[in-house]
Amino acid sequence: MSAARFYVGLMSGTSLDAVDAVLLQINASGRARALDCASISLPAALRAELLALNAPGQDELGRAALVSAELARLYADTVRKLLEKTGVSPSNIAAIGAHGQTVRHRPDLGYTIQLNAPALLAELTGIDVIADFRSRDIAAGGQGAPLVPAFHAAQFASEQARVILNLGGIANITVLGTDGSTRGFDTGPANMLMDAWAQRHLRLPYDADGAWAASGQARPSLLDNMLADPWFALPPPKSTGRDDFNLEWLHIKLQESFGADQAAWPSAADIQASLLALTTQSIANAIRTYAPEAEQVLVCGGGARNKTLMSALQAALPCSLDSTDNHGLPAQWVEAAAFAWLAWCHDTGKPAGLPDVTGARKPVILGCRHLA
Repeated sequence: MSAARFYVGLMSGTSLDAVDAVLLQINASGRARALDCASISLPAALRAELLALNAPGQDELGRAALVSAELARLYADTVRKLLEKTGVSPSNIAAIGAHGQTVRHRPDLGYTIQLNAPALLAELTGIDVIADFRSRDIAAGGQGAPLVPAFHAAQFASEQARVILNLGGIANITVLGTDGSTRGFDTGPANMLMDAWAQRHLRLPYDADGAWAASGQARPSLLDNMLADPWFALPPPKSTGRDDFNLEWLHIKLQESFGADQAAWPSAADIQASLLALTTQSIANAIRTYAPEAEQVLVCGGGARNKTLMSALQAALPCSLDSTDNHGLPAQWVEAAAFAWLAWCHDTGKPAGLPDVTGARKPVILGCRHLA
């Protein structure tokens, strides 16, 4: 790769399971090669506080500042682990792309909040940090999300009409047309509600392989009620998060479907099966409606490891389903790699905020730089 530069991308997504750091080598034309990945699990206390900060609370500004600094230290540890693993010196890294942790996302009100301390991260690593990727797009009237479709287009475009499906806490799709067009939007919950339900009832971080969901039966009345939420009927561009879909939302849907007496509710396993069906059907509905020409769906994100979910998706979709593992980039690396690439876009003046994706008035250059 001529004139190649190294970038590190960081991601601690909605699922809040770990920090991933990916090392990319990117040439002058933007072609990226992923070299390696390192991960560190989020400590339970940090995860709990990040979840708590998704809702208003006492002294939330002070708590958010403290958590941002703690998160930056964990980011720095993950970067150091990655560079030790690869033998690359910090002086050879052009920049770190650090998205931060989203705790509020209200583009309808003109704001989004990602907890991060990029100046501290630059100080701790000795590497320039590019952060705050969403706010410029929101300032231009966009949703500020999803941010990864431009990277998906650069990495996975082909002669086929493809959909790239990211199964993180939230599901989002990128529609890659044979005419070179790129569209994308959030489709609703992916792992977020399933993980929260598993944590409450199994005391586990997630339902491994969807085995618990597979032991239950989806309840049609609950599934139909959840799918009737007005958010699903909104046309793109659209984005979502814990502001819209959370356990309180689920409890309301359960009460509407089965009444206030929890003894009359389905078993916890049946509810988990219904949540998996919600993820499956909302994605399939979005692809049928907005990408009917799709010949292939490539899956990335943590949900790609959920065998029950992948089987349900294949059954629900009219086209083939595959993992990005088989197309040049491991599914677990894609989102972190995207932020390394977005940092490169910032450096090279490439507008990665796409109006066809976010609804912004114009293409914009994303992110702000913090010098080491």
